[in-house]
Amino acid sequence: MSILTAPENKLNIYCPSLTEYKRRKTITIKIGDIPMGSDYPIRIQSMTTVDTMDTQGSIEEVIRMVDSGCEYVRITAPSVKEAQNLENIRNGLRQRGIFVPLIADIHFTPNAAELAARIVEKVRINPGNYADRKRFEVIDYTDSSYAAELERIREKFIPLIKICKEYGTAMRIGTNHGSLSDRILSRYGDTPLGMVESALEFLRICEEFNYFNIALSMKSSNTQVMVEAYRLLVQRLDEEGLKPYPLHLGVTEAGEAEDGRIKSAVGIGTLLEDGLGDTVRVSLTEAPEKEAPVARALVERYNHRAPHEHIEAIETCPINPFQYTRRETSEVFNIGGLNVPRVIADYSDLSVEQYDDLKSIGHFFLPVPDKWAMNDQGADFIYSGSNAIPFMLPNGLKEILDHEQWLKHNDRFNKFPALTVQEYYAATQTSFQLNFIKGNIHQFDITFLEKIRDEKNIVLLLHSENHHAMPEMRRFFYRLVDMKIKTPVIIQRTYETDLGDSLPLYSATDIGGLLVDGFGDGTLLSPDFQYPISHKEKLTLATSYNSIAFGILQAARTRMSKTEYISCPSCGRTLFDLQETTAMIRKYTEHLKGLKIGIMGCIVNGPGEMADADYGYVGMGKDKIALYRGQEVVKRSVTAAKAVDELIELIKEDGRWIEPGQDEAFNLS
Repeated sequence: MSILTAPENKLNIYCPSLTEYKRRKTITIKIGDIPMGSDYPIRIQSMTTVDTMDTQGSIEEVIRMVDSGCEYVRITAPSVKEAQNLENIRNGLRQRGIFVPLIADIHFTPNAAELAARIVEKVRINPGNYADRKRFEVIDYTDSSYAAELERIREKFIPLIKICKEYGTAMRIGTNHGSLSDRILSRYGDTPLGMVESALEFLRICEEFNYFNIALSMKSSNTQVMVEAYRLLVQRLDEEGLKPYPLHLGVTEAGEAEDGRIKSAVGIGTLLEDGLGDTVRVSLTEAPEKEAPVARALVERYNHRAPHEHIEAIETCPINPFQYTRRETSEVFNIGGLNVPRVIADYSDLSVEQYDDLKSIGHFFLPVPDKWAMNDQGADFIYSGSNAIPFMLPNGLKEILDHEQWLKHNDRFNKFPALTVQEYYAATQTSFQLNFIKGNIHQFDITFLEKIRDEKNIVLLLHSENHHAMPEMRRFFYRLVDMKIKTPVIIQRTYETDLGDSLPLYSATDIGGLLVDGFGDGTLLSPDFQYPISHKEKLTLATSYNSIAFGILQAARTRMSKTEYISCPSCGRTLFDLQETTAMIRKYTEHLKGLKIGIMGCIVNGPGEMADADYGYVGMGKDKIALYRGQEVVKRSVTAAKAVDELIELIKEDGRWIEPGQDEAFNLS
């Protein structure tokens, strides 16, 4: 088997159905009095941030988390003393009438895991560092030396298995992309297969001792890698005849605020769409009680997903779902081909009257130089429908009009028509450069696709009214791949304007789930107004939709338009205020477009977890920070007061610093 490709007889189908919503069937595992598995609802969990040795502080935080919707609570136990204190926390909670199952989070210390397994309902181990120490060394293992390493791991791991069996304690074998051991990296590379094999090595030992009370996870801060790893894990479990264990879903170090929610939804939501996942933890750099409501909003969307409108079944997935490859498309104007995915702003329900109306989508008129400026989130197109914009647009923004309205204008270089399929068939005049055709999988039937196959000036605007929308749109992309049609496709989704905090979650799932498979040459988010609102309120919504669209493209790793922060959600191992530090670093660096900065509370979530970050800010002790360039530490024991300045100096040394206000992406046109 290729290291990234499923066995041929599996047809690349990694879930119960690629077109019908079905939850993956799993075994049930017992975690206290709250079982987990496909026969039960998808569970919600989070992790404390208070020092584990602060018994009362931990108790109060757990109660807040339970009140916010947590069904399981994880607490770090970095050493034996913290593991011992779990009993005090547990007893204190019981005295307060709180019986939530507790999970001990273990890294590097098997003896702490063995103690915790006697106290709490579940232990989480990371196979990348439970029996290994990461030194970032490349070792050329022979088969015999590799087998010897596995035997060493086996001897360290067996005691924990026996204790868990004796005490009825559950276990999560949780692989993290960034903390793969040197041994795994040397043999499998920094790949989804390496993540899967890391967990399977431990899982095989568990099954050898008939211990099955296990959940599995494949976390990464890279949404593409995370999705691919979970899919491959399911495939490998089935291939090897191992039990179908429940899955714990999460995107590590997702960050904060809207960006963190969008990134989490791209990864978690994509898997939930395919019926994968039995418990969810959203990792935000915020108070832990803020995480459960986000996870709940993601999960509840699937409580009534079935039944849904029928989608044509698929027997063979035409792409490799375990390795990202962007669908090959022809370039039409500036869409498709090697172009980044484009963002179209929907102003069809807005009457644009003045230049300032375009500020919401990143275009600014500067009166003194009499020029337009565009920031990093300047929309590429504006869909004005039948409300043509009455003034000349900046060079960086092109207008899309409904066909009937387009026919009334002479500017055929900056304005392009949008047509229904019926209008396209009947049209006697279209653009020689670029035409958008609107439709869904049913309107874009095989007859239509054959008609446009060789057209060089068409881009499809794909939408769906199906309750199971993302898989229906994905089914259409599969059809294009099967037919070898290279026409670019913009993904269009319409959402009710009263969705509130759920809007970025739903749109990131629906659109991001396609982007991580290499589908989509752009996005068009459209509002469905539920009640009349003012012009100003519509512009505010336009700002939100535009920000979300760019956020989705960034989270799916398809278009980098801003600085990315890979920041962990904090825990009892963190010795500084992670939220405050993240906000401070963001304040000074958020103008550095495309740069990835990891902000980690400790070495556990340090150089490994920020595997693909350009720079890292990692706690290494009280008031001590280590600074990284990639995975290489370049400055140790920097005081926290000086660490941000030292980080900026490091960026400057590499020639990657731009003074605020001089960002080259703020273009004059």
